[in-house]
Amino acid sequence: MTWLATVLTIFPEMFPGPLGISLAGKAAAEGIWRLETVDIRGFARDKHRSVDDGPFGGGPGMVMRPDVVDAAVAGAGGAGPLVYLSPRGRLLDQRRVRELASGPGVRLICGRFEGVDERVLEAHAVEEISLGDFVLSGGEPAALALLDACVRVLPGVVGAVESLAEESFEGGLLEYPHYTRPQVWQGREVPAALLTGHHEKIRAWRLARAEETTRQRRPDVWDRYRKASGGTE
Repeated sequence: MTWLATVLTIFPEMFPGPLGISLAGKAAAEGIWRLETVDIRGFARDKHRSVDDGPFGGGPGMVMRPDVVDAAVAGAGGAGPLVYLSPRGRLLDQRRVRELASGPGVRLICGRFEGVDERVLEAHAVEEISLGDFVLSGGEPAALALLDACVRVLPGVVGAVESLAEESFEGGLLEYPHYTRPQVWQGREVPAALLTGHHEKIRAWRLARAEETTRQRRPDVWDRYRKASGGTE
């Protein structure tokens, strides 16, 4: 079954963008996944194709109208959860990426201006997802990132499936550091453990480095990992 991504946006020309090349582009050409874009302006009700209006209560900026967004959602079709990319949403993690990728697809609403009228989000029980504690000019860049993350874990997209299991967050840790030729570069040598050819020693070294990196760089991830593994450190 082809995984279907449906993106509702006022800038459909931003897609497929980077999703049309490399692994994602090849996977789309092979029919592993498919992208459909829906122009929200096509559901506007006036000659100016207006999708926004001023906020009740006053204040700067404009808000995307609930009637227009609702019509776009109804007319879009698609499959899977309806997601609104928003800085106030739940932080996207690899677990949610795999959950979305395991279903029939995902429907993404890309907001603009000050956002989308709350009533349409409530009416459709929309899931809000954020990429992090920062604000973008619109939901399109976030949608591209979310779709890239989902597509690469679809069966048949990445050739070496084993590599997915050792990436950051898959085992609850950040990924260990990598090295390649030359063995010595600018006086810096490849760690001796990686040159032994002893698989168990290499595995132990990589785990230790992954734990060290996670502990130093992402204390929040390290804390979850320790609790999940029964540790107290």
